[in-house]
Amino acid sequence: MNEIRTLLEQFWVSRDADRELFYRVKRDIPRFQRFVREQLGWKLIHTENLIKLEKIPAHAESFMGIGEFSEIRDYCILCAVLMFMEDREEGEQFLLSELIDYVETCLKPHMQVDWTMFTHRKSLVRVLQYLERLRMLRVYEGSSEAFGQEAGKEVLYENTGYSKYFAVSFPRDISGYGSWEDFEKAGFEEVEEDRGSRRINRVYRQLTVCPALYWDRPDDPDGLYLKNQRQWISRYLQENLGGRLDVHKNAAFWMLEENDGFGAVHPRDAMLPEFALLLCARIQDLLQEGKLEKGEDEGIRMEEAAFEAEIAALRNRYSEAMSREFREMDEERLIGLVRRYLLDWMLLREEPGTAVFLPAAGKLRGFYPEDYEGGKTE
Repeated sequence: MNEIRTLLEQFWVSRDADRELFYRVKRDIPRFQRFVREQLGWKLIHTENLIKLEKIPAHAESFMGIGEFSEIRDYCILCAVLMFMEDREEGEQFLLSELIDYVETCLKPHMQVDWTMFTHRKSLVRVLQYLERLRMLRVYEGSSEAFGQEAGKEVLYENTGYSKYFAVSFPRDISGYGSWEDFEKAGFEEVEEDRGSRRINRVYRQLTVCPALYWDRPDDPDGLYLKNQRQWISRYLQENLGGRLDVHKNAAFWMLEENDGFGAVHPRDAMLPEFALLLCARIQDLLQEGKLEKGEDEGIRMEEAAFEAEIAALRNRYSEAMSREFREMDEERLIGLVRRYLLDWMLLREEPGTAVFLPAAGKLRGFYPEDYEGGKTE
C-alpha cells in the first residue's frame, strides 16, 4: 500500500464517497505518519468520516489554486459561503435564497455582487459545484447549475459538516494579512526561531508538491541542506512516495518512473505537453549551437518577441502532426496556453520583456522522426 499518494492526489478522502478507499487509507496511516509529521511538517486530520492531509506548500506557485475557479470573485464568494455554513449544524438544511442574501451582505463592504449579472451567478455556481464535489454540500432538491441560467431559481441544500475541516488553522493571527506574501514572510520569521525543522519541512514540501526546487546562490540554505542530506532525503522520499531524487547545480527534482506516476504529471499524452517538449528541445538545440547562453542561475534568457516567434515557428513546422484545435488556434491564444503550461510546470519564469527557461526545461525533450521532418530516415 502507498496511500499517502491518495492523500496527495485528493483534497481529502471521505467515508461516504468511497468507503473502501477510506478504510484503506486509514489502515496505512501508521506507515507514513512519521514522514508527514517530521519531514513534511503537515497536519493529518483524521475523523470517523474524513481523512485530510493539510498540504501547505513551501512557497506560493503560479499553478496553485482551485482549478475550477476562474475569477478572484469565485474565491471571495467561497469564503462567504464557508462563513455561512460555519453557523449551520451538521445535517441542517437551507435554501439557496438564504445563502445568496448572506453572501451579498457579507461581501458588500468589499465588492459588489449583482445576481442579475450572468458572470456573478456563474461565480456562485462554480463555488457551489466545487463544494458539492467535495461533499461539503448535498443537494436535496433542485440544481445549482439552474441558478446560473436564471436568477430566482431555488435549491435546497444540506450541510454535511465537512466544511469546518476545509480551511487551514494557523497558530497566529492572520487578520492583518493583505496578500500571500504576508504568509511567506511570517514563515521566514519562524525559520529564524526554529531554523532546522522549518528548513527540513520547506525542502521536503517543495520536492513533494512542486515540479522543482531551485536556488540562485551557492550559499542558499535550502540548497545546502539538500546537497548535504541528499542520501537521507532520497531514502525518505523513495520509501514513502517512490521515485528518485535528481540533484543539479541550481536545482533538484523528484522524478517518478514512467509506469509509476500519480497525480498531475509532465509529460502526459496530450497535445499541450507534447508542444512543451518540442519547445524545450528547440531551446536545448539553440543552447548547444551557441545561440543562447546560460546565466549564473542556470536560466536561459530569451527576449519575449523571440520566445513568441519560436512557438509560432514550431506550430508551423509540425502543424500536420498536431490536433486540429492546435492547427487552427489563434496565435495569441496558442502562445498564452503554452506560456501558462510552462509557468505552471516551473519550466519558465518571466522577467520584464524576457522569458527565462529554467533548469527543468533541460530535463526532457520531444521530437518527431527524422523522415517526418524531411531529413534522413532513421
